Amino acid sequence: MTRRTSTAVALACAIPLLSVAGGVTPATAQALLTQNEALALAFPEASGFERRTAFLTAEQARRVEERTGSEPDGMIVTYYLAMQEETPIGVAYFDVHRVRTLNEVLMVALGSDDRIVRVEVVAFSEPPDYKSPEGWLALFMGRGWEDDLSMKGDVPNMTGATLTTRAAKGAVGRVLALHHVIDPMGKGGR
Repeated sequence: MTRRTSTAVALACAIPLLSVAGGVTPATAQALLTQNEALALAFPEASGFERRTAFLTAEQARRVEERTGSEPDGMIVTYYLAMQEETPIGVAYFDVHRVRTLNEVLMVALGSDDRIVRVEVVAFSEPPDYKSPEGWLALFMGRGWEDDLSMKGDVPNMTGATLTTRAAKGAVGRVLALHHVIDPMGKGGR
């Protein structure tokens, strides 16, 4: 995939990627960034991105459920490998979920060490006051799948924003669990 993909195509690709909780549809999302803009923010040194698809096995789905407390929304996961020439340098996932009554799309990008390098709001339909502040999203940087992202975990909750906190932590937790079981960087032993 090149960085020249249009906004419409980018969001159309991003919306069905991971979870479509509660019947979220692309028509209700307000685009804040294109998919390519978000990828470029996460991996400015990348020479390109490869769209990949993983098909979860029943065992992988069970492991995701064990880690997150809920079944994956589907058995197909689309992700983007950030490439520097022929070498993968990271992976980005786009997660669609509800915050309160409307949807949000978060990009969660992980480096080659399987730790979060960036979490970015790509689309958001709730009132702007409900959107996660960039400073709070930055608290996810450096976190891995073994970190506790529960309401009482490693990343503190935002006061007065329980639904936003729950939605973002849930999305990050899903991505980390999926990343761990599908092993897109080919590290094995998972």
